[in-house]
Amino acid sequence: MTFIQIIEGHTTRGDEIEAAAAELEAATAGRFTAIRSIRTQDRDDPTKFMTIVFFDSFESAMENSDLPETGEFAAKMAQLVDGPPTFHNLDVVVDKSF
Repeated sequence: MTFIQIIEGHTTRGDEIEAAAAELEAATAGRFTAIRSIRTQDRDDPTKFMTIVFFDSFESAMENSDLPETGEFAAKMAQLVDGPPTFHNLDVVVDKSF
């Protein structure tokens, strides 16, 4: 079952988060299990973001979470956001394209 994690928070340092994410992808090439990632910015509150990360399964997400580089990225991200982010862990029940 496909699994999605949404990371929600506030930052004025989105470019730095994006750079750290690119470093993570490069450092974990061939081991990174995410299959898609979307970073959004709220039109009404430009400091609010949501990053939506897609995985083939919950188990795949946990493999990615267990990578040492993922922990390093989380530590960097904690320094770049305003307060702790909120994580939403979602199993995909229905997926339709129109």
